[in-house]
Amino acid sequence: MSADSVPRTLASLTVAERIYHYYSLPKAAETLGDISRLPMTLKVLLENQLRFADDESVSRDDMQALVDWQKEARSSREIGYRPARVLMQDFTGVPGVVDLASMRAAVETLGEEPSRINPLSPVDLIIDHSVMVDKYGNPTAFRDNVAIEMERNRERYEFLRWGQEAFDNFRVVPPGTGICHQVNLEYLGKTVWTKEEGGKTLAYPDTLVGTDSHTTMINGLGILGWGVGGIEAEAAMLGQPVSMLIPEVVGFKLTGKLREGITATDLVLTVTQMLRKKGVVGKFVEFYGDGLNDLPLADRATIANMAPEYGATCGFFPVDDETLNYLHLTGRSKPQVALVEAYSKAQGLWREPGAEPIFSDTLHLDMGDVEASLAGPKRPQDRVALSDMKATFEKLMNGDTSQPPSTEKGRLFSEGGQTAVGIEASYEHHDSQDVTLAGEAFKLNPGAVVIAAITSCTNTSNPNVMLAAGLLARKALQKGLKTKPWVKTSLAPGSKVVTDYLAAGGFQEDLDALGFNLVGYGCTTCIGNSGPLPEAIEKAIEDGDLTVASVLSGNRNFEGRIHPLVKTNWLASPPLVVAYALAGNVRLDLAKEPLGKDQDGQAIYLQDIWPSQAEIAEAVEKVKTDMYRKEYAEVFDGDEVWKAINVPQSQVYEWSKDSTYIQHPPFFEGMGKEPAPVEDVKDARILAMLGDSVTTDHISPAGAIKPDSPAGRYLQERGVKPVDFNSYGSRRGNHEVMMRGTFANVRIRNEMLNGVEGGYTRHISSGKQMAIYDAAMKYQEEGTPLVVIAGKEYGTGSSRDWAAKGTRLLGVRAVLAESYERIHRSNLIGMGVVPLQFSEGESRKTLGLTGDEAVSIEGLGELTPGGKVKVTIASDKGEKKFEALCRIDTANELEYYHHGGILHYVLRKMIGSV
Repeated sequence: MSADSVPRTLASLTVAERIYHYYSLPKAAETLGDISRLPMTLKVLLENQLRFADDESVSRDDMQALVDWQKEARSSREIGYRPARVLMQDFTGVPGVVDLASMRAAVETLGEEPSRINPLSPVDLIIDHSVMVDKYGNPTAFRDNVAIEMERNRERYEFLRWGQEAFDNFRVVPPGTGICHQVNLEYLGKTVWTKEEGGKTLAYPDTLVGTDSHTTMINGLGILGWGVGGIEAEAAMLGQPVSMLIPEVVGFKLTGKLREGITATDLVLTVTQMLRKKGVVGKFVEFYGDGLNDLPLADRATIANMAPEYGATCGFFPVDDETLNYLHLTGRSKPQVALVEAYSKAQGLWREPGAEPIFSDTLHLDMGDVEASLAGPKRPQDRVALSDMKATFEKLMNGDTSQPPSTEKGRLFSEGGQTAVGIEASYEHHDSQDVTLAGEAFKLNPGAVVIAAITSCTNTSNPNVMLAAGLLARKALQKGLKTKPWVKTSLAPGSKVVTDYLAAGGFQEDLDALGFNLVGYGCTTCIGNSGPLPEAIEKAIEDGDLTVASVLSGNRNFEGRIHPLVKTNWLASPPLVVAYALAGNVRLDLAKEPLGKDQDGQAIYLQDIWPSQAEIAEAVEKVKTDMYRKEYAEVFDGDEVWKAINVPQSQVYEWSKDSTYIQHPPFFEGMGKEPAPVEDVKDARILAMLGDSVTTDHISPAGAIKPDSPAGRYLQERGVKPVDFNSYGSRRGNHEVMMRGTFANVRIRNEMLNGVEGGYTRHISSGKQMAIYDAAMKYQEEGTPLVVIAGKEYGTGSSRDWAAKGTRLLGVRAVLAESYERIHRSNLIGMGVVPLQFSEGESRKTLGLTGDEAVSIEGLGELTPGGKVKVTIASDKGEKKFEALCRIDTANELEYYHHGGILHYVLRKMIGSV
């Protein structure tokens, strides 16, 4: 759209002797109405509507709806939103580029020009999810792990290098550089974006969508962004607006300050628990209040990062002086920082003291009430006070999976979480096991911490907690404490800057001495790339069926994610990770029981080595701007191994049938220029019947591939040895592996089977139990459509498009659940799978479903957004008929569904057949 098409809102400002043009919110307010109390997030959406107004995809009524939102603090209006850019990581990025390559091949098959398929918005793909903790606890661990990563993933990296050359507006940050969200926070994010348009420099808010749910971390820098599935991100990068309903916005008021000894991690675990209890799925969360005056930006980013864990679309912090301070610290140019300040103030996007926007609902937290916490054993929102950890684990061992109530001051928020129905792990008490490791004999007991990992963008982006870990390690060494021999320790920061400031204070040496040597710059343990445990440890766990623990400074601890043998996983701050490596077991009350003894036999308690806020502040002073400028000066270059990778020169990718990493997916096979009519579902079988809080990790795991699984058998048939399996995440460019991995999590429980754990089902025709993939293939041979039945919060967790892609390729036409998480619902529609929702009070339980029933769905061809369909469930006991809500919420989503998926729609649109 020409900038002159809405001249009434066009304005200009001069910064550092340069003129910037922008679409003025104050000018728009002159005709649309007062917006002074509109939440900041909705002001960003309003500016987006102003800039793209064309009376087709964006109309004046869309803008008016945003302004009128203030009347009831909610709206049913659908808008089209166009983010400035797209962020990808390699686990989700590789299948994204595979889809783009497949679209080019489909366009060529349809007789059109392949280069029409090209990103229209800037795309940054950061390779951060592939490094695994194979080596640890020694000075060469980083070098060795990177070498193994490059060898394992050469096919994938060659493919990404091809994409880098073949597509415009597409940049790749090589492996060994950092985690995408930390690189985004420290380098890529601008807060105010600019581009040349019509001979003018246009300024507008930096906005994005990312193919990782933790894209929200950038909200801490005053940048509106959230995670979407790879499918939706691909559409956005190809110019398709993100279809969304104007959201409710929940205001979270922060006041007070954190007490001595309390970390940003403790704060975020408290915020996460509060917001999960409140219920903010599909809503924006915006932080405000005087507590922001002294809240460092790194702490804000930590809170924003975990928006997926509290269920919100985003967790936004407005621009203020702290934003500018962080931009300066991280090496952004002076003109850029000046533009951020001038533009934010001109647009009313600057946080003013005492501001009280209109919100749909509010919460309040006095940060002085926050206490030391962990979260687990398998959900990030299940906060446990440090002082309650021992009792919590003992209850788990005795079969009580509820959270302990807390009544002391500062323990106001421990509502706790119920165990996810249908996917419970067994925590029964078993005997200790004798182990000898590296010549040292010991007993491995229930509750043993076998993994202690400082990992993940959530906390490694925060110098305060990272340096606190270094200080605690130093004090522990001075007291003569050592890491227990059964603990696998690792340090995987989100950027090389962390290494610089740890080294500057000498803290890396202290961490090294406790086994926390650098293992890589990537997600590692948090994504499930924890690597193998020592053989003796794994054998002891299996022989004794021991319930052991991991403690990690990450954001995800879902079942089966961290390590298949570790049943309980606890999120904690980096200094607590170190403390538990010293303690060696979560069955200690670290508030009362000693970590160990010093050289004189005196008991050493956690409080004896916990660093003070003054000590942490002094250490943080060593974090300098030059560190950021040095590490990001050549961020896209990579090392010599990366540069030497062979890059095929072709517009259309040349697929290799022999590759086990990259295969041509079948999504566009037989696709015509016009979509086929949508047919109803008749006599479908139930592939799986699942409980509450089934995550995308349960549906499409990212971690280890079992040798005896369908995916493992497929790889071995092609000559891949189990030691070279890599992970499901790294194999996402191969649909054959991912189909076989769908619903293959080792901890998932299909209620069609009694007490069976893992990806199995009952094939109704034969009555036999078998792997879900094997059953799905038999149903396809029989011409039988499939459905999945589930409980509440279906599809929580990562924005994992393969959870929807795999569902589609298995032959599932519909999912019928009690409720959905936002991203997975969208992904299902994006793959042509209809998400249906039980009416209030109805469920698989009230209907008495066993999984033997046949399911028919009528009305799919006459759907309307938010409409109803007729469902008939038939069994030998008769028929049950009821209506289900169709969770296709917008007209755009319905259009995508009619086309068989969003990518089919976009492809047809780009060749002009829509």
